[in-house]
Amino acid sequence: MKKVSFAEFGGPEVLQLIDAEEPQAGPGQIRIAVRAAGVNPVDWRIREGQVLGAHPIELPSGVGLDAAGVVDEVGEDVEGIAVGDHVFGEGASTYAEFAVLSAWARMPEGLSFEEAAGYPSVVETALRILREVGVRSGQTLLVSGAAGGVGSAVLQIARDRGITVIGTAGAANQDYLRSLGALATTYDKGWVERVRQLGRVDAALDLAGSGVIRELVELTGDPQKVISIADLAAPELGVRFSGAAGSVPAALAEAADLISRGKLHIPIEKSYTLAEAAAAHIASRTGHTRGRRVLVI
Repeated sequence: MKKVSFAEFGGPEVLQLIDAEEPQAGPGQIRIAVRAAGVNPVDWRIREGQVLGAHPIELPSGVGLDAAGVVDEVGEDVEGIAVGDHVFGEGASTYAEFAVLSAWARMPEGLSFEEAAGYPSVVETALRILREVGVRSGQTLLVSGAAGGVGSAVLQIARDRGITVIGTAGAANQDYLRSLGALATTYDKGWVERVRQLGRVDAALDLAGSGVIRELVELTGDPQKVISIADLAAPELGVRFSGAAGSVPAALAEAADLISRGKLHIPIEKSYTLAEAAAAHIASRTGHTRGRRVLVI
């Protein structure tokens, strides 16, 4: 099978499309014929060697955590799923023609493989950080870098929970944020004052790692009311960095429910082939995403 791999840490040029043996599903796992794989910032952070504490790997290594596809092998002790079922979920080395998943859910009706591959990690992350920041119905949440995959999920889940969201993003994404129910403003000069004019901020999320932790603490009045998933230096200012996944099966089940109820939709900004994985990483690293990037197999 074809698989994207890297033998050393470094830039996107270390990614190679190689021939590899097909993986086998172990106990509690399934194998899928991958139809699409999600591209996440953590993928290039792992490739660069940034997050070895949270994601220890041995080189050479495959790439990718998220995928959607057709079940073609079911491991021992797995019930309720069969060969031929369409699923989306999380596993390892998903930038490949076949991948093993350790957490999955059936794809909701009407969802394409391409769309489904964009949900697993971002929805798990969105649900986790909303829980960790402790924002409740009737309160206001500020989301810095709100137009990407996690931001898109946060805005819609928060709206479903009765939380008001103020989102910052580039000028081109203002209407997109408003379409997801957020109060929107740009993140250029004067953004802190513009946020104040939009309302009192009870909690804040840093999704972009753009050096705004001090301002988020200032706006909330408490570093414990701020969570970052993108600024590794956040703890130096008393802000929690959230990197460890919670219950992925529970998150996938909630994602499927939200999608089925029409409460969650994350658009695909661009699709790539396996051979274009490096280009996908370059684009992901620049930010300014509206929705998700995926590889289509």
